[in-house]
Amino acid sequence: MLKKIVLTLVIAGSGWLFAGFFPPTVYTTVTAVDGNRVTLARPLPVNGMSGVVMHSFGKGLQAITGILVQQAPGQATVRKGDLLDHKGLPTPKSVAAPGDKVIGGYLYNNVLVLAPNAETYRKITRSGGRFWIHPDLYAAYLAREGDSTPSASNLAGFAREAQVGLVYIVQRGRAILFDPISGRVVGKKAFQPVGSEAKYPFYTRFSKISGGLFGGSGKGDYYQSVGGIR
Repeated sequence: MLKKIVLTLVIAGSGWLFAGFFPPTVYTTVTAVDGNRVTLARPLPVNGMSGVVMHSFGKGLQAITGILVQQAPGQATVRKGDLLDHKGLPTPKSVAAPGDKVIGGYLYNNVLVLAPNAETYRKITRSGGRFWIHPDLYAAYLAREGDSTPSASNLAGFAREAQVGLVYIVQRGRAILFDPISGRVVGKKAFQPVGSEAKYPFYTRFSKISGGLFGGSGKGDYYQSVGGIR
């Protein structure tokens, strides 16, 4: 009992330790800005975790002005935001300023799942607690873009289009959480899929998509197709 109490206090007080596979969303503020580097009042739970900077324009108006990635506890880089378009609001002089709000893990509840088969996909999504984005949508995006396998680049493009915060990827012997905005892995755990079937390039309900991406024999190695994302 005492160990549980101590662990709870450490997690609550550290600002960057946490329990569980999914990093929690964190609300904090910018305390200092040096070029494209910012200091946060409260560190995000994991280095490589992305977030957004919210700037206030007064009169209750605020908007995302920067996309942030934590490089070290409480230290992050920031670039101009491109997740949402705010044409009706004035352009700030900088993407971040002291006092701006930060949402770490923005859209982390929106999770794309890449799994080897339908049973494994259902095993993951039955856990609930997230808005699970079906890989059919990603497969259709790949067909449209002419890509054949998952990559950090096309996952980032799909994430911007579909408002995806995390990608849950089943690899050999483990599962990872890939942040497509930062291009970094922010969670890992041991994981065994259901059964031995591994559909290539990943589980989708499509047998063929216009453009021929998943047509033909469809033969390949699922684990090789997702193994390069790490």
